[in-house]
Amino acid sequence: MGPREQGMVTWRKLALFGAGCTVGTGFFLGSGLAIERGGPAVAAAFLIAAASAYIVFELLAGMTAADPEAGSFRSYAKKAYGPWAGFSSGWAYWCSELLIMGSQLMALSIFSRFWFPNVPLSLFAAGYAVLSLMVLLLGTALLSRLEHVLGAVKLMAIAGFIALAAAIAAGWAGNGDVPFPNRAREWLPNGIGGFWSALVYAFYAFGGLEVLALMAVRLRDPGDAPKAGKTMLAVLAVLYVSALGLAMAIVPHAAFSSKESPFVTAVHWHGLPVFPHLFNAVFMIAGFSTMAASLFAVMTMVTVLAKDGDAPRRFVANDRRGLSSPTFLLTAAGLFLSVILALLVPARLYEYITTAAGLLLLYNWLFILSFAPRLLPLGRLARWKRWAAFLFIVLAVGGTVVDRSIRPGFFISLALVAAIAFAAFIRTRKTVQNPRIRPQT
Repeated sequence: MGPREQGMVTWRKLALFGAGCTVGTGFFLGSGLAIERGGPAVAAAFLIAAASAYIVFELLAGMTAADPEAGSFRSYAKKAYGPWAGFSSGWAYWCSELLIMGSQLMALSIFSRFWFPNVPLSLFAAGYAVLSLMVLLLGTALLSRLEHVLGAVKLMAIAGFIALAAAIAAGWAGNGDVPFPNRAREWLPNGIGGFWSALVYAFYAFGGLEVLALMAVRLRDPGDAPKAGKTMLAVLAVLYVSALGLAMAIVPHAAFSSKESPFVTAVHWHGLPVFPHLFNAVFMIAGFSTMAASLFAVMTMVTVLAKDGDAPRRFVANDRRGLSSPTFLLTAAGLFLSVILALLVPARLYEYITTAAGLLLLYNWLFILSFAPRLLPLGRLARWKRWAAFLFIVLAVGGTVVDRSIRPGFFISLALVAAIAFAAFIRTRKTVQNPRIRPQT
């Protein structure tokens, strides 16, 4: 990537782009899964996730400022541990983004059934898959501009809900019945175990900082990367916790479900006929936006892997849109695999895919925390923060094991990790046996 490209983005635009890539169905719909399990106390889980996400990004931003690399965490993993680490980190991230696209497809389909309850999920999923591929063909430059605009739209939508919910809580709108929880058992209806299993969905709502890290190399001044991440995550933490806290303050916990956005449920429960449709439309736009961002991330990572010899050379982008035909076909195959899965097991697919996608992201975050000390000098405070983030992420992973209803998602993530580890072993063994196939980096 040349100097001219690196000077294209200011830190404010990067922060807005990151918000556009992060705010999506992981928050607008996935938070319903968190509320079902954790109850009103789940707002604290989002604060924990925000703090942990910032610690991870702070380390990534420090590495970017010291040594800008197009592949971000994947390239730093390779520098820290060797080729096997770069291969594993890159393909784990690719798999996570592929699952995120499947999760977004399911979420968009669930939002669409708000208006068309009798249409099968798989039919909606196929339609959105085709539409997203059409956007992909328009090129990454258009996608980048689109994310900036939609990022602002999504932040304004959350702010709009906060204002409306505050008016309901004050008695200025709605039916006047505000069942604010006032007993400990109402804050933790499923106990500590429910809160524990909700952690992974809080972390999933911040799954987007990786795209921010991939884009950070284009900053006019790479030293501004921490500023962009801190601004984005601070704004999202305030908006997320405020919106969730108000939603759970004005609606009984039992009214929320994973079949509908908790924010649509909140305004619908208070008899406001227009707002549920308005918010549902915005959430669909948000979901499509984050799915497009996942497409960008998949293409970027495959290109980086291909340039470094960890994927076939045919996957290197070779046209002005930043695409190659094999990359497009591979992405299309992944999307339509999600549609087929929706047709086969529609009942719990969203929860399983969301859980597996979130876990693969967390595995990469743990990997970043593990290799950061090899590339950055860390003071005492930085070391303590790193260990705190490590602990909270491990707790979030463990929560998916104790909850039997989402445990299949944990096993899906383990199966993918095992497959990547096996492929990395074969790749490393062949490279050692035949030094001539080592890529030039």
